[in-house]
Order: sequence, then C-alpha cells, then structure tokens
Amino acid sequence: MSFLTSLFGKKKLTPVPDFLFADMHSHLLADIDDGSKSLDESVELISKLKTLGYKKIITTPHVMGDLYRNTPEIISEALSLLKNKLAQENIEIEIEAAAEYYLDEWFIEKLNKGEKLLTFGEKYVLFETSFMNEPAQLHQAIFLMRTSGYIPVLAHPERYLYLYHNFEAFKKIYDMDVLFQINLNSLAGYYSKAAKQFAEKLIDHNMVDFVGTDCHGDRHLDVLKQVKVSSYYKKLIGSKILNNSLIS
Repeated sequence: MSFLTSLFGKKKLTPVPDFLFADMHSHLLADIDDGSKSLDESVELISKLKTLGYKKIITTPHVMGDLYRNTPEIISEALSLLKNKLAQENIEIEIEAAAEYYLDEWFIEKLNKGEKLLTFGEKYVLFETSFMNEPAQLHQAIFLMRTSGYIPVLAHPERYLYLYHNFEAFKKIYDMDVLFQINLNSLAGYYSKAAKQFAEKLIDHNMVDFVGTDCHGDRHLDVLKQVKVSSYYKKLIGSKILNNSLIS
C-alpha cells in the first residue's frame, strides 16, 4: 500500500503539478540553529527539495538573542561551506541565505542602532514572534522595519496562539503593510488543527504573500507530499504569492 493510499484510503488523489519553484523559509545551514546538523544532511535535504521541483532556496537560520546569536558573518561562512559542498556533489541549485529574526530585545536593539539586516528579494525581512504571547514591541518593530526601508514578512502567522481568537488582529497587522508567509505543512495539519484552519482562512481572505517549507529536517519534507494533494494547495495556483518572483 502506498504512502498516500494508506493516508487517504482507496480514493486516488492527484498531486498538483509543480508551480512553486522558490522556497524562502528553511533551516539548512549546518549546525547553526535547530535545523540541519551537518553538511551531509543539508545536501540530502536540498537534493530532496530539488526533486520536489524547487529551483531556488533562500535559507533562513534563526537569529535569537538568547539562543542563536547568529551574525551575518556566521551565516555567510556557513553558506559558503554549503555551496562548496553542493558543488562537490554536483548538485546545481540556486541557494542564498537571509535570516529569520525573532522579535526580542536583541532585534529591537539592532533596529534602533540601524544595523544592516539580512534580507531576501526586495529588502524583505523575515521575522517571527513568540507563539504564545503577543510581544509588547510588535508594532514598534514593524514601524522600525518600515522606516528603515525594509518590508516586514511575518513568518507562519497561522501558528500564533495569541491571534487565534481575534481575526481582526490578523487584519490589523496585515494592514500595517506586513506581508504574511504561511508554512505549507500547515495545510496538512502538521502543527495543529487550528493552525490548518487559520492558514486556510488566510488563503480565503487573500492574505498570503509567501509560502515556505520551514524545513528543519526530513520530517517536514515527508509532510510536503501530503500538502501537494490538499485542496488549499490547489487554491494557491494563480494567487498573489510572490515566491517565484525571487528567482533571478
């Protein structure tokens, strides 16, 4: 019995043809955050992403003041090592690095000091918050990013518990010229039923600008196979998502 048959029963579900060719959220630099732990693992994951149809990967290691104090220099060095390893393995794929900034005092300090942030595309800055509690500095951070010339991209808003009972709060953040990036695996219910429902609601309200794998390891790539047969994945076709605009 095949994986999809065992998951969905005897009804045959047809995967959607590849239409996403760029991923802008992953953790594939070796041993600098909670993602890939080695160059070999990074190469294996990237090979699988390429098989899934991706032509460009923008990997985004965590930057967190109390856990992953990654700097542009650390990230650049890790990216260089990965590129060399991919070349040795004859794996041709476009790969860049930005960051996923955690909204904490360290991030606010960087913004106040005018430190250059790691961006992708048109000066997009990927950031995340606590899953449980709305940060007191959320609006301040958005204001500082915008006035510094960046375009804030909120990572996986469907996973923030503090927004679950107030969809107007989603709209308020979105109306502050913040772009939303949902995790594709949310569409398969990987994180929770509630996260799946909110990801679908954001798609229904045309409030999704980017989608990402948020790949940390094989477990995430396995779930992507389920995503490709979901009805809401199909809804993304022809939507306003900007992923493919990142391909040079």
